[in-house]
Parts: sequence; C-alpha cells; structure tokens
Amino acid sequence: MMITQQRIEQIIQVVAITILVIGCLMVLRPFLAAVLTAAILCYSTWPVYAFLERTAGGRRWLAALAMTALLILVLVIPLAVIAVSYADDVPRLIESAREMIADGLPGPPAWVASIPLLGESLDAGWREIVGSQANLVEALKRLAQPAREVAVRTGILIGEGVLEFTLIAFIGYFFYRDGAALIGALRRGLDRVAGHLAGRLLEIVGGTINGVIYGIVGTGIAQAIAAVVGFVIAGVPGALMLGFVTFFLSIVPAGPALIWVGAAVWLFYQDQTGWAVFMALWGFFVISGIDNIVKPLLISRGASLPFALVLLGVLGGVLAFGFVGIFLGPVLLAVGFNLVRSWTQARGLAADALSEPPRG
Repeated sequence: MMITQQRIEQIIQVVAITILVIGCLMVLRPFLAAVLTAAILCYSTWPVYAFLERTAGGRRWLAALAMTALLILVLVIPLAVIAVSYADDVPRLIESAREMIADGLPGPPAWVASIPLLGESLDAGWREIVGSQANLVEALKRLAQPAREVAVRTGILIGEGVLEFTLIAFIGYFFYRDGAALIGALRRGLDRVAGHLAGRLLEIVGGTINGVIYGIVGTGIAQAIAAVVGFVIAGVPGALMLGFVTFFLSIVPAGPALIWVGAAVWLFYQDQTGWAVFMALWGFFVISGIDNIVKPLLISRGASLPFALVLLGVLGGVLAFGFVGIFLGPVLLAVGFNLVRSWTQARGLAADALSEPPRG
C-alpha cells in the first residue's frame, strides 16, 4: 500500500511539473523567438561583454548596459534607418524602372561587337532584347502586382524586425548581467540529464552558434556594408535598401552579384560608364571577394555547415519567426544537425570498437 501511494505521489508530481512547464511555454510563446535570439547573440558576443566587465571593474550591470547600447547601435538603429529608407526609396526605384521601360532599352554600343570571341553574340542578343520591347513590357506588367505585394510584405517584415530587435536588446541586458549564473544552472541541469556528455553537448552547441553567427551572419553584414559603401560612392539610389537586400542574398552563392551587377547595368544605362566600371570592379573584388576570403576564415571558428541547411534555416526561420528568423532559423537547424552527426559518429565508433577482435 505504501509503494502504491508513493507511486501515485510521483505521478501527481510529474503531472504537476508537466502542466507548469506547458503553462510557462504558453506564456513565453509570443516572446520565445526573441528570447532564443537574445541568448544566441549574447553567447556569440560574450567575449566582448567579458572585456567590458573587466574594464568596468567587475560591475556587471554597467557592462550589460554598455552591451545593450551596443546591440541597439549595431542592430536596431541601422534597421530603423533601412525601414525609413525603404519607404522612401522603393517608390522612387519603381518609378525609375517604369520610366526606363517607357523610354525603351538602348541599343548596344559599337564597342560591344568588337569584344573578342563573345562580341558578336552579345551584340546580337542585346539587339534581340531591344527588338522585343513589347513582349518585355507585357511580361513586366504581369509581374507588377506580385512585385508590389512582395515589396509591401518586405516593408512590414523590416518594421517588425525593428520592434523585435528592440525587445531582443532589452532581454539581452538581463542575459549579460546574469549570464554566468544562467550558464552555471544550465551546466548543472545538463549534468543531471546527460551526465558525462554534458560538456561535449555544450561544446557542440557553442561551436555551431559561433559558426553560424560569425560565418553566415558576419559575412552577410560585411558584404552589406561593402555594398552600401560602393553604392554611395557610385551614386546608386537606394543604397541602404540595396545593402539590406545584399545581406539577405549573401546566403546564396553569387547572390550579392545580382545586386551589384544590376547597379552597374543601371549606371551604364545612365551614361555613367566610368562609375559602371567602378561598380563592376568594386562588386567583383570587394563585395564578392568577401564571400571567398572572409567567409572561410569566419566559418573556421565554428563548424562548417551544408549550404542547403543554411538556406532552409534562413527561409524557414523567416516564415516561422519573422525577421529574427534570419539569425534563429539556421542556428536551430545547425545545432540539431551537429548534435545528430556527433551522436551517429559516436555510435559508429562504439560499434567499431565492439567489432574489433580482442588483442593479446
């Protein structure tokens, strides 16, 4: 009878804890994406916080406040500027495109045909496109409504991102201030659940977070900054908005090239051949060069990730969590992927060890 009563009490405790956990998750559900993103950003920037804490003489609240201000300066303010620029630049860019189509595309310059090997083909293709002006206009008209809807949704997404990153910066203050205690509690909890594997799990999670944040997001930010600088120097309108698009396309191989090549073509169409050449050289050597040089160096700080995983993480993250999904989606998928890969490798090594014949 005593055993049965203890069993009943254990079941009641498990049910009560389960209900409590479900209730907490329901309360935190609207803020779950912001909490996870804040935790990821705080972890990846923890060395900077540790330096500020030492500089502040161990005053955690002051170092946390400085890091919160830094997050606002780096994430919230630029995104707010992009949102304002987006509202101003998109109508102007649409109007420029409409005027370009109405005026008709120019014929190829004489020097195009003189390009060795490819000149005649380029000249003929260019003239064919110019000759099919009516078909081009009709095709663009069909794309106008979907493009307008995408532009509106993108604007809403950027606006939501400003609010979300403001909330993330607020949550980040408490993660920075109490981070040491939170990490200690997490280690103790993992020790009770995973035992001796807790250290390995934390190592995998930490390396994966750094690999995604430094390699994917860091490269995207570097390419976006380089693109904005080039667009401003060359006088391309909507530089901030185009830089934001460059950041988003940085996950796709040769994605940023779609933007700077388009900018070079626009400059050439505006009879600014010199600036068009500058834009092409800047895009090839600086913007795309970052992808070939900086990304491998940054990813080497963490775990290398399959491209399909990163792409699905970014797109799925945006659909599931909004703008913060750009950060959160790839991190969650990458952590799960590396945990599964580590587990399967460990099982494979264990199986090989058992299959080896005894020595001696």
